[in-house]
Amino acid sequence: MEKSYMSMFLLLMAISCVLAKDIGKKETKETSTKPKLPQTLSRGWGDQLIWTQTYEEALFRSKNSNKPLMIIHHLDDCPHSQALKKVFAEHKEIQKLAEKFILLNLVYETTDKNLAPDGQYVPRILFIDPSLTVRADITGRYSNRLYAYEPSDISLLYSNMQKALKLLKTEL
Repeated sequence: MEKSYMSMFLLLMAISCVLAKDIGKKETKETSTKPKLPQTLSRGWGDQLIWTQTYEEALFRSKNSNKPLMIIHHLDDCPHSQALKKVFAEHKEIQKLAEKFILLNLVYETTDKNLAPDGQYVPRILFIDPSLTVRADITGRYSNRLYAYEPSDISLLYSNMQKALKLLKTEL
């Protein structure tokens, strides 16, 4: 009899411990989960700017509007991409100048090999003119990653954006 009481007691204790753990998980899950904001096409690079959804759409819009295309390759979990994104989004002159471009930011690689002329690294920013030619002459400051920019290169990025617009006017 004593063994059956002891077995019953241990069984009740085990059940109550399991139930207590489940209740604790539900409470912490409900209270600690933050509401996730909807993802926009800007992905934090400038919410007030107009961004295209796909590479094909960006090429079409660039050709039809006669505006240069600026493609930003980045990854959400890359610290270098995050640092550049923060500086890019906070730089008022870049945000203003970006309005003159067709904009696309990619968190995946495209099948077009012209968008990775010197390798697939992030962050990488390329300019394409309305004739759909990748502007290989507009580069960053690194010889081993021609299209890479760091937060400290933001003034170079700004001048390269101006160069892409200026060349567009003189070439067409």
